[in-house]
Amino acid sequence: MAILEWDKTGQRFYEMGVKNGVLYPMKADGTYDNGVAWNGLTSVTESPDGAELTDLYADDMKYASLRSAETFGGTIEAYTYPDEFAECDGSAEIAEGITIGQQPRKGFGFSYVTQIGNDTMGDSDDGYKIHLVYGATASPSEKAYETINDSPDAITFSWEFATTPVAVKDHKPTSLVVIDSLKMKAMQGGDAKLQLIKDKLYGTATSEPQLPTPDEILDLIK
Repeated sequence: MAILEWDKTGQRFYEMGVKNGVLYPMKADGTYDNGVAWNGLTSVTESPDGAELTDLYADDMKYASLRSAETFGGTIEAYTYPDEFAECDGSAEIAEGITIGQQPRKGFGFSYVTQIGNDTMGDSDDGYKIHLVYGATASPSEKAYETINDSPDAITFSWEFATTPVAVKDHKPTSLVVIDSLKMKAMQGGDAKLQLIKDKLYGTATSEPQLPTPDEILDLIK
């Protein structure tokens, strides 16, 4: 019989940081354009919602419980954003260097990386998770401009986003895929499979960065 043990050496994992943001603007047909680097990313907050419980009663007793559909959204914060995100934020360029607001908001997908560490490897570059978000649209947000004083600080932009899930074979649709480097590298040929995914997301000398669907990711690593 096995006895549970807590906080064993090498099993004290934690997650931290956010980096390597990539924006994939959505095209009119629902597919995604080539990715562009999102510099200055400071925070991504994932905020699942829904899945609320509704109890059904019959025969003077609790008969069953039903849960509503789950939705996925969140908040992106950054010091800056790619030019390609302007259309996703309701802006349109009417002439070189001149933009207007309150325009239709283009959908987008994006990805970012969080670091995995533990008590033995610290925050080594070997451990990370790649988060892929699909079918996002950004809501209008405040931009607070303040006078420069003796304690200057850069403006932080913030956008709330909601998502529409995409299809996944043999599973319910989803708006979020998370790729764990440590678990993938433990697989047979996992390093090569992980590199295939990264090459697809970030591009190579001969291919553009693209956002694959969940089914396309599975096809890549088969």
